[in-house]
Amino acid sequence: MIGELLTALVAFLTSTVGSWGYLGIFLLMTIESSFIPFPSEVVLVPAGILITTGEMSLIPVALAALLGSVLGAFINYFLALHLGRKFIHQSVKKYGKALLLAESAIDKSEKYFKKHGELTIFIGRLIPGIRQLISLPAGFARMNLFKFTLFTLLGAGIWAGILIYLGIVFGNNMDLLNENIKLFSSVVLSIGALVIGTYFIWHQKHKNC
Repeated sequence: MIGELLTALVAFLTSTVGSWGYLGIFLLMTIESSFIPFPSEVVLVPAGILITTGEMSLIPVALAALLGSVLGAFINYFLALHLGRKFIHQSVKKYGKALLLAESAIDKSEKYFKKHGELTIFIGRLIPGIRQLISLPAGFARMNLFKFTLFTLLGAGIWAGILIYLGIVFGNNMDLLNENIKLFSSVVLSIGALVIGTYFIWHQKHKNC
């Protein structure tokens, strides 16, 4: 029953993404990357399926996804930068339910940012539940815009590439897709942990020189 519902959902979303085209991917990924926790899987996996059918092309899909992700991240960054922590928390407290947001999610992203530093922007883009909101603590901390953009591009690009690839390879087999999404997420998080470890070792080494 669940498998049939998932198959029907993918078919519907494939049709929707197909009818909206690349602009639809861009707009949906902008939403997904900003305040509203819209899952990128339901946009990019169907897009991957459409690539295999020849209805879409890989490079325009990837560009639309990447630009949408960056724009959504910029929205959060500049809102946090100009409105501040207090205003954002009060707004989420007041309107969070309507936007499917919780203060605890923002607190979680802030703690993650404080613990791991600016590289969190790259790693956070690969972690569900963190990736949409990780731009907020960067704005609160007035993180360098060039670094923020670079780390966002890298993290969002890797995540988008994984989901598009899954749509191309496993899109017509939902059971296999679900299994591999978990596998790929684990691999990506492991790579992220390796990057963080390498960064801190390099930073500590140069700090002691």
